[in-house]
Amino acid sequence: MAKYDCLKCPGYCCSYPVIEVKDKDAARIAKHFDMPLAKAEKKYFKSAHGYKRIMRRKADVHYGKICQFFDTEARRCTIYAARPSTCRIFPGNSCGYYDFLKFERSGQEDAEFISTTDHSEN
Repeated sequence: MAKYDCLKCPGYCCSYPVIEVKDKDAARIAKHFDMPLAKAEKKYFKSAHGYKRIMRRKADVHYGKICQFFDTEARRCTIYAARPSTCRIFPGNSCGYYDFLKFERSGQEDAEFISTTDHSEN
């Protein structure tokens, strides 16, 4: 049973430098955008870090760079239904973001330390 709520996360896993895109994932994303696979390959993916295909990234105020399909205002995936298998199986049994929160809150002895809500208007 998961002990975290992805809806409260600002997209930690989407900021990873490598989000692998397998052949079936690339085909699904191309279909999502109703474009030929060859065009999607050039527009959305690149080869790097020893992988055949990974997601391209864009600027992000919180993490520096983030997946190009991440809405940096709403902090949500814009292709959720077509997302790669890497994203579909994440986080598995643990989440780096929530592990970080747990560690920091424990060290501060404050269950609310590092809020998961937006306080930018305060």
